[in-house]
Amino acid sequence: MTTNAVLFGELLRHFREGALLTQEALARAIPCDRSLVARVEAGTRVPQEPFAKKCDEVLCTGGALGRLWGRVDWYPQVEHPDWFERRAKMDAEAVALRAYQTQVMPGLLQTPDYAAALFARRLPHPVDVEERVRARLSRQQRFYAEGGPYYVVVLDETCLRHMVGGPEIMRGQCAHLLRVGKLPNIRVQVVPLDQPGVDRPDTSLSLIRLPDGHEWVYSESLDRGHFSDDPSVFLAHSQTYDVLRADALSAADSAALISDVMEGYGHDDLDQEQLQRSQRRRLHRSKPRFPRRRPRP
Repeated sequence: MTTNAVLFGELLRHFREGALLTQEALARAIPCDRSLVARVEAGTRVPQEPFAKKCDEVLCTGGALGRLWGRVDWYPQVEHPDWFERRAKMDAEAVALRAYQTQVMPGLLQTPDYAAALFARRLPHPVDVEERVRARLSRQQRFYAEGGPYYVVVLDETCLRHMVGGPEIMRGQCAHLLRVGKLPNIRVQVVPLDQPGVDRPDTSLSLIRLPDGHEWVYSESLDRGHFSDDPSVFLAHSQTYDVLRADALSAADSAALISDVMEGYGHDDLDQEQLQRSQRRRLHRSKPRFPRRRPRP
């Protein structure tokens, strides 16, 4: 079966050979690793848009590769971990999704920088991080599009406070939550940490409705995804979720809390610099003083 990635790779090879460049020469001009060029040309690697546009520039194609990249639906060809593949397919079909998230932002709401910082904790090679980020972002497209599926997510406030990648990345992530929360099909609510009486689920979970009316409960353990379409299990988790959402802050109050947390991340660098200056002043004052010898007349 010829995939879009294979067709893109063949076109790239056609333009590269027409320009009398080797894979190594094209990689140096981009710049990137030669193995990336080889994998894209072989159709085993889905290219990113900046890569396509840089190839257009180097090979003088008149923007052909960039235009092709923009017209292709890459979603079916991105690579997800084997155990997550089933969930990714559900996201591609779901008509409604209700979710509760603890610790980190849900994948459907992560920014590219946040996702990259998260994956970089566990994946040693930048290429692997890049592939995982691309796969994760591909799931978001239909939810952000006009007329996208209904998506309500309740975040534990820990998701906002758990530092991933640094203050700048967290500030951008919070701003992203505020933007997507204004979409007509998406609502973001927060359960504050100062409400210990709220009955929070023990783990993140999703309640998924497919076009045929089939409903699934999805949750994750350390490195596995768990599915159940047992009606009694779905009903129990659905009732727990509805109570949780009722106890959470409203969407408007949640946006106010997210804004407050975002402002805090905006001042972290300044506060750290001021703290370091204060420590230097205290250290300077605490140094022992020695009498300065004056030259004799």
